[in-house]
Amino acid sequence: MPYPVVDLHCDTIDRLAWQKLPAEFKMATGEDYYFPGDSESPSTIRDLARNHGHVSLEGIGGTPWAQCFACYVPDALTPEQSLRFLEFVQSYLSEQLAALPQVHEIRSGNEIRPVLEEGGVACVRTVENARLFAHDPALVEQLARSGVLMASLSWNAQGPLASGHDVEDADVTPIGLEVMRRMEQAGMVLDVSHLNDACFATVARVTERPFIASHSNSRAVCRHPRNLTDAQFAEIRDRGGIVGLNYCCDFVRDDGAPTFDDFSRHIDHFLELDGEDVLALGSDFDGCDTPTFIADARTMPSFQRLLTDRFGEKLAKKICYENACAFFERWEQEGKR
Repeated sequence: MPYPVVDLHCDTIDRLAWQKLPAEFKMATGEDYYFPGDSESPSTIRDLARNHGHVSLEGIGGTPWAQCFACYVPDALTPEQSLRFLEFVQSYLSEQLAALPQVHEIRSGNEIRPVLEEGGVACVRTVENARLFAHDPALVEQLARSGVLMASLSWNAQGPLASGHDVEDADVTPIGLEVMRRMEQAGMVLDVSHLNDACFATVARVTERPFIASHSNSRAVCRHPRNLTDAQFAEIRDRGGIVGLNYCCDFVRDDGAPTFDDFSRHIDHFLELDGEDVLALGSDFDGCDTPTFIADARTMPSFQRLLTDRFGEKLAKKICYENACAFFERWEQEGKR
């Protein structure tokens, strides 16, 4: 039987919802479809139960699976538009879940492991690029109460809260600082994937609780600025956070088609940095081109066999689910003190 999986990031719900997206948002982004090729078969990329994308209930099959479904908010949207966009995407996810009662919606980090131990599938709500908080910082508490467990402050561009790697010297804004404070108080995990180096340094300086990089690899292995420096990884490690390994081809290898050996170099490097208890999975499914050895959810069992053959069962289980479960359980426990 496959090991359980906790996947810290995918863009699946955006991809599914995009066809029914109000025209306002399609005009703002200039995109009629979310992923290349979806226009060729719109009818098969609408439902979480079965679709031609990376993540579906059918593709997950018999693997116990907890999926963080990010609502990715495009940089082109204003904070006010971003709120309406999030409401639409979250409503679409709720409709999908209503048709799939076998998928358990998670509202607390302590609920993840029991679902996996029963062989089930779980949905975790997260937000990527939570620029809507600039419209009203009180939305942090509102979304936390509604079950959003994690959020990031930016995508690639400079935003109202913080900046991605497109702008190297832009820092966290004053309202971004307020949002981070509110997130810690509300018990919402801060995700630092996509932050530029200046913003990462500020997060490390001003926050008190652990934070995570939901879908980032090693910059020492692949030089893409979306990946983590050794010092950044060490900061996350020392805080008690976790790092989700990203399957995106561009973040695995500098050029050419990545192999499992290329992916393994990221694990090897992080292990050299005492990262055995830090590593997790952060697929970026339905938001990137993936390598053949982990093309989609269907290939997870064979991917797990590769992990086990290379790193052993103990570490493979830690990467696939144990480290992530332990993090969310620690987060909940520490938040009650």
